[in-house]
Amino acid sequence: MSHDDLLRVDALRIRTDAGTELVHGVSFSVPRGGTLGIVGESGSGKSLTCRAVLGILPPGLSTTTGSIVFDGQEVSRLGYREWQSLRGSRISAVFQDPASYLNPSLTVGRQLAEVLRVKTGLGRRAAHQRAVELFAGMGLREPAHVYHQYPFELSGGMLQRVLIAIALAAEPELLIADEATTALDVTVQAEVLDLLDDLRRERSLTLVLVSHDLAVVAQVCDHVVVMRDGEIVEAGATEQVLRAPAHDYTRSLLEHHAAYGIERFLEEGERHVRA
Repeated sequence: MSHDDLLRVDALRIRTDAGTELVHGVSFSVPRGGTLGIVGESGSGKSLTCRAVLGILPPGLSTTTGSIVFDGQEVSRLGYREWQSLRGSRISAVFQDPASYLNPSLTVGRQLAEVLRVKTGLGRRAAHQRAVELFAGMGLREPAHVYHQYPFELSGGMLQRVLIAIALAAEPELLIADEATTALDVTVQAEVLDLLDDLRRERSLTLVLVSHDLAVVAQVCDHVVVMRDGEIVEAGATEQVLRAPAHDYTRSLLEHHAAYGIERFLEEGERHVRA
């Protein structure tokens, strides 16, 4: 493992309790402050791989061989208590449906403040103040008002910003965004992607972006791995892979995106890298 790698996954295999293997020897690494896109259609194993990294594989699934090393520590065999101190503090995530990760009977501010109190040890008043600051940092207008709103009062884009604030509350080093913009309309999706990219730069975050959408990855990520049927079929620098794909599957994904102007997103991504 390179000293510059924050995360390294090596020969990871995931199978069901019945013995069916779903992920077949996946390997990749992400340098500190880097951005990796994991692309593939539904069933490719991309989300399962990331859930293994987070230690939250669904019941009935387990890693059988391989390693997951975070900041020099093997984490694939950690117990519940060890994960409790790591997840949400140094490794965090945002997912596709933000409403399902929030308690509908509590205001979003109270939920963020509770995370701050548990993960950072802030008192009630300080947690309230920090929650408002975090909401402001997520681009939410009138953050003090948002603090007192319930999830059902907020749009999908606003809820995703709330979830990002919660994910970043303890200032983690690694953020995994698993289809985090999929349910949003195109305009809001672009705004959330810009927010993630800005936050990555401001906080020196390492970002893993999981998506079925190559245009999303082209906008934000410096490197990409393409998964199909539980395997990585292609990997490399984003521009290289998307401009000159070596695998038929990658080419087929690109053909589906041709009508949306993937070149425009590549050029935008290049501007992000140079910025």
